[in-house]
Amino acid sequence: MSESTALSGTILKGIGGFYYALDGAGTVHTLRAQGKLRRERMKPKVGDRVELAPGEGEEHGWILRVLPRRNELARPPVANIDVIVVVVAAAMPDPDLMMADRLLLNARRAGIACQLVVNKSDLNGEAARDIAAQYRGAGVEPMLVCADTGEGLDALRQKLRGRVHALAGQSGAGKSTMINALYGLELETGDLSRKIERGKNTTRHCQLIPVEGGGMVLDTPGFSLLETELFDPVELKDSWPEFEKYEGGCFFQPCYHATEPRCAVREAVAAGEIDARRHGRYAALLDEMRQRWRDRYD
Repeated sequence: MSESTALSGTILKGIGGFYYALDGAGTVHTLRAQGKLRRERMKPKVGDRVELAPGEGEEHGWILRVLPRRNELARPPVANIDVIVVVVAAAMPDPDLMMADRLLLNARRAGIACQLVVNKSDLNGEAARDIAAQYRGAGVEPMLVCADTGEGLDALRQKLRGRVHALAGQSGAGKSTMINALYGLELETGDLSRKIERGKNTTRHCQLIPVEGGGMVLDTPGFSLLETELFDPVELKDSWPEFEKYEGGCFFQPCYHATEPRCAVREAVAAGEIDARRHGRYAALLDEMRQRWRDRYD
């Protein structure tokens, strides 16, 4: 098949050098990447739109070209995502909000919309509401849900309808359980280890799943380690939407909004307009980024 008559499709998953792409007619093709893609160091990702040549009979087909990406992430290795749903648990395991902030930072720098979901809100409603309050003004529209009982899932399902979305967060937060409850799927889920209160990582590879309403959901492995890309530390503040309305009001320009005197953001934190814990995690990430930036040539 010539490239002029190639089909287009979306990569649903990739395993062991094979890719599985869904075309516009609803057919899933088993493909390998052409050698020219490897030479160009273009590794296809789940979510990529591609031009493909179908295989004949039992033979696999070929990915001819990866179309330009609207956005992409390195971890999880996905592309063309409309929204990242960051899932944290109100309890069991204890919520890792630093991880949530890293995920939100990575998504924003990639140009992907963000949605924060607090799962297991039935286990500790007070903690769930407190987490949501920490993110007021952060542009994530926190939603309290319970995947086990179905509470809040109708509203979340409606918000995600027709969109390509990825669920991400720490292991044990209930991502696979939530996907199952939202869409009537049967993804493998893991029980929480009572001894260490961490979730078993039941998702072993990324896969994009078409769902009712025309959208697709991405089931991704749980995160235990997540490193943020290295960039100039002064850019970090740009990924905290709650700082935006205070920009330009600081004495020092540019201002890192960390320890500087006469800082409008720090004054907003002191006045309770920005959550102090969210700002504290920002300051910790800023310290980390500054250290990495100083060491970048070592």
